[in-house]
Amino acid sequence: MTDSRRLTGPNLYWDRPSAIIDVEIEGSPEPVIQAWEAAVKQWLDQAGYPDEKTCFRVFEGGASLLISAPIDVLYSMCELNELAWASALSACSSGPKPDPDEEVPRLTRLFDEERNPSLLNLQAAAHEHRVPFLWDDDEVSLGYGKTCRSWKPDELPAPCGLNWSGFGTVPLALVTGTNGKSTTVRMTAAIMTAAGFGAGLTSTDFIRVGNRLIDSGDYSGTGGARMLMRQPDVEMAVLEVARGGLLRRGLGVECADVAVVTNVAADHLGEYGIHSVQDLIPVKFIVRRALSANAPLVLNADDEGVAAYADTLENAVVWFSLDPGNTRLQKSVAGGQTAAWLERDWLMLAGQGDPRRVARIAEIPATMSGIVRHNVRNALAAMCVASVLDIGDDAIREGLAAFKGDEHDNPGRGNWFEHRLDGGIVRILVDFAHNQHGMEALAETINQVPSERVILLIGQAGDRLDEDIAALVRAACSVRPDQLLVADLPGYERGRKPFEVAELIRSEAIRNGVPAEGTRIFPSPQEATAEALRSAQPGDLLVLLALTQRAEALALVHDYISRGASRHG
Repeated sequence: MTDSRRLTGPNLYWDRPSAIIDVEIEGSPEPVIQAWEAAVKQWLDQAGYPDEKTCFRVFEGGASLLISAPIDVLYSMCELNELAWASALSACSSGPKPDPDEEVPRLTRLFDEERNPSLLNLQAAAHEHRVPFLWDDDEVSLGYGKTCRSWKPDELPAPCGLNWSGFGTVPLALVTGTNGKSTTVRMTAAIMTAAGFGAGLTSTDFIRVGNRLIDSGDYSGTGGARMLMRQPDVEMAVLEVARGGLLRRGLGVECADVAVVTNVAADHLGEYGIHSVQDLIPVKFIVRRALSANAPLVLNADDEGVAAYADTLENAVVWFSLDPGNTRLQKSVAGGQTAAWLERDWLMLAGQGDPRRVARIAEIPATMSGIVRHNVRNALAAMCVASVLDIGDDAIREGLAAFKGDEHDNPGRGNWFEHRLDGGIVRILVDFAHNQHGMEALAETINQVPSERVILLIGQAGDRLDEDIAALVRAACSVRPDQLLVADLPGYERGRKPFEVAELIRSEAIRNGVPAEGTRIFPSPQEATAEALRSAQPGDLLVLLALTQRAEALALVHDYISRGASRHG
């Protein structure tokens, strides 16, 4: 057994909260899974939960095994699941057999101590009244935004004593995908703000309502979703939904008005039994489980994997594309449905009348007049979300124009700087590209920017597969770097030796044509950034992929620019 955890919301397997274990299996999985199912039934009967269900997913080298559970006994059900697995191993390999005389009293005690009928009663009443219900170990809530009320789990009110009409919701969007999540979320929030709403957002960097920063850190999981939706000043919300949170806990909310899948590409493969892009696509589409009746998915029609998977679903779809001739897009427009696309220099929107121009690319700073194609896609996705939420064209245009894409609006993602040096210009790009798909999109931009030399800083965490690291490097080499500064990422070895990933990157870069003498390894991104700035010459383009120590890298860039300004002031 490699992991045991709770799935507290809708998840990859079903909508049920569950106890899940991930296990390694050698040989045929059928016998041990059958033994596990039999053991689960036995232990559920003993614990007094005979009606709970099981399901499983087999993958290369193992399986995920689930037992559904009421939300008040998920910890105890995890114990039961582990016990069932031990029983299955015993049945299949003559290992030690759990003793019912010891385990039944232990299970009974665990379930009795955890059981909370008041929590289940409140949950059932919330569903009956169609009121948002949020829960965790410390807090239980009804309603979103200004209507939200919260209680401690051991101090819950009786449903009959509540004024259910006083609890309400707010328009809510979910955004997931391999790349572009954070930028799309922030563009969408900028549009919501332009429309006059108190816009709440969660992301991998912070959680915020309007200009009020609630906290910094990674809030792209269930905890961030609950924290945001409990804020009294949230009037519209957009949540970044990351793969890790979906697989560890499921969704943090049960109901949303629209959900975006920006794209799906190879990243984090090999974790939680997800070994391929085809495995990963359904993970991203978990967001559809939160969609209320008729609420649409907003999907990238240019991503064939996403589009093909959507064809197997019954959800309504709003398509966006850079190609006005995209078949799915054209069919949607012909049917009078909402869709968005790029046509020459304009973002176009169909639905609610004839197709119309909404925003000129030149007026959307984050796209650099269309050079940054991936941000054109992100803008199209944000525009679709806004349209679904009945935000008008003027606010869409104003919001996209207000989103600068700089380090304040979008820290570490497409942040451009210019510095005058000895009669020339040094251009600096700080970005977060960390997989092949993201690097290919960034390379498309870099190759359109004139430069005498390209100095590229790159690194990667140790939990990526060797082949995925190699694919990232090959994509990076397409910008033909004159110097490659490889940064080790201390604290992100994740099972590898220090500098192991850096050596892999350097070797792959040399195999792909980067001169060995132009490739160096540094102990950290901060030290690599300092060297890139020190060696910069007029006409250089510095591409700093600061996956860690981003604040330190940005501080060095600002210091470099300010020192230059003082010399020339």
